[in-house]
Amino acid sequence: MAEIAKDGVMPATLRVDGGMVANDWTMQFLADILDLPVERPKVTETTALGAAYLAGLQAGVFQDTEEIAERWRLDARFQPAMAVEERNRNLTGWRGIGAGVGVGRKNVW
Repeated sequence: MAEIAKDGVMPATLRVDGGMVANDWTMQFLADILDLPVERPKVTETTALGAAYLAGLQAGVFQDTEEIAERWRLDARFQPAMAVEERNRNLTGWRGIGAGVGVGRKNVW
């Protein structure tokens, strides 16, 4: 989240999609580690849905992208619940793993 905050915009919520979002444990851990609410939509495979929406927009089924956005429906919301100390411990461990494989280094190759 620090990288996102550098752009000057901090999201209030993270909306997710794709196959792994069906796993409640993963979504809760994501909310915990990011210290940000995570929202899962009712339709989780949004790549195909997005293509269909764009086709509908082109065909005049939808007036604009706002009309499409209004169709988004919440399935589940995961609230951060991890203690700050545990989050920091997890992040420190993750950064250590990343450093071991060259993540964040310049000229890794």
